Amino acid sequence: MNSAPGDRETDLLVAGAGAGGMTAALVGALEGLDVLLCEASQQAGGTTATSAGTLWIPGNRQSRDAGFADDPEDAARYMDALLGPGGPNRPLREAYLATGPEAIDYLMARSAVRFVPCGLHPDYHANRPGAALAGRAIVAATFDGRRLGADFARLRPPIRDFMILGGMMVGKADIPHLVARFRAPRSFLHAARLMLRHAGDRLRHARGTRLVMGNALAGRLLFSLRQCQVPLLFGTRILELIADGGTVRGAVVEQDGQRFRVLARRGVVLATGGFGRHAGFREAFMPRPTPAHSFAAPDNQGDGIALGARLGARIAPEEHGSGAFWTPASVTRHADGGTGLFPHLSLDRAKPGLIAVNAAGRRFVNEGDSYHDVVEAMFRCHATTPCIPAWLICEAGFIRRYGLGAIHPGTSDLTRFLRNGMLTAAPDLAALARAIGVDAAGLADSVARHNGFARTGQDLDFGKGDTALNRFNGDPAVGPNPCLAPIMAPPFCAMAVWPAEIACGTGLTTDADARVLDAAGRPIPGLFACGNDMASIMAGSYPGPGTTLGPAIVFGYRAAKFITGKDS
Repeated sequence: MNSAPGDRETDLLVAGAGAGGMTAALVGALEGLDVLLCEASQQAGGTTATSAGTLWIPGNRQSRDAGFADDPEDAARYMDALLGPGGPNRPLREAYLATGPEAIDYLMARSAVRFVPCGLHPDYHANRPGAALAGRAIVAATFDGRRLGADFARLRPPIRDFMILGGMMVGKADIPHLVARFRAPRSFLHAARLMLRHAGDRLRHARGTRLVMGNALAGRLLFSLRQCQVPLLFGTRILELIADGGTVRGAVVEQDGQRFRVLARRGVVLATGGFGRHAGFREAFMPRPTPAHSFAAPDNQGDGIALGARLGARIAPEEHGSGAFWTPASVTRHADGGTGLFPHLSLDRAKPGLIAVNAAGRRFVNEGDSYHDVVEAMFRCHATTPCIPAWLICEAGFIRRYGLGAIHPGTSDLTRFLRNGMLTAAPDLAALARAIGVDAAGLADSVARHNGFARTGQDLDFGKGDTALNRFNGDPAVGPNPCLAPIMAPPFCAMAVWPAEIACGTGLTTDADARVLDAAGRPIPGLFACGNDMASIMAGSYPGPGTTLGPAIVFGYRAAKFITGKDS
């Protein structure tokens, strides 16, 4: 194919600067390819940058070296137990388990990407064969954003409510120290170091530069790409794939209103973040009623899936459950009039003294189950009894001890949250039920029944506190069940939570090397997909923490290695 004036040529063209796309671009560059990375927005990181940043990588060396042994064969049994022993995804699952530790070690050895083990972090279905309590979850090490220089402004910031003091990131491990800062010398020193660092940051930057969670992962990938001198074109969207004789040869892209062709000698990787903000795809691939809330980056408009579909790529929503991976989310309201979403991942739902109810005032789920499973239960319940939104019910004292959503632990004055509508409170359960529009008799009965379970330590309805995951996120100081405590002391509080996806499950069908397949199951030469543009290997299940980021990085790695002829 002949080039024209204004065209660009490269070996590998990657669309999307999230975890999957940046990994594919980075590995391609490290293996000697000429790489061009295009990002539709003005910032790198995508949904990765706003996530918790955990990866589920069974058998990883980082956990093993820290004393948390894990057998990949057990992980295979676990995935078989969740997904079934066969199915079209099995070869991809096998490739994922075989390559995961290798991909992580590669990035650790050849880039600035660093991972640390999470230690004890149970799989989400620990009662299934092969499940593990520790060793499979890793997270990017804390990163100094100052190392990015001017590119720090190009890194998408975390969720606003994940920051305090106007821009300081706080990780899960920081929270106990901040809450206990005036009670324990060690916590005081930890909190003081964070505050002093942040004060210095704000003299020079719009937010804190101590990066944790997904922001640390995105920052490390961006820094590594710059070290490899990979060109990254911001504000650049792929409009059309160029195919010649059935082989993808490049793409037509647009930047600042100017269109040009990029001819890709070795291939094109689609990693545009999935369809999270595409109304039509949401309607087609998600449950009814179509969820109104999303944690997807604003520019995740389904470009990659649409581009693949126009070339005859296979999309198989029936293989991917409810089309996405979910978390309950509350709507936050800020002093400047803005709103946001807060994901109820692990900090509040499993704690003792909280229940979730539907419009009938009835519990419908084990509140301590994984965020994905809780929302799946919301959808099932809603088919017969309104459950969107669901309501988290607790005492004001619960919020003071544990926090609730974006309301931090230690908060005793709830006035601001009551005034802005984030929270509802009442002196008795009947008044609370009227205020939030749920059945008062049902709520009273649910609370009374729950209180009985709290006294015995056994939840006979949903088993809250029975699983390792529940207990991990509960309060070990509470007995006999760390996830159960009575709801008795007024005022009583309620917070609405809605289904919101943290990643898409439906996407382009690929093989184990991330090659996009057509309707007949044949690879489309020159076309690859990873991240949320690739149909999830998990087929609607959510095995453990990092179910989406793990595959994004592993299949970005596999795609680049295949393209260079050095496939795993």
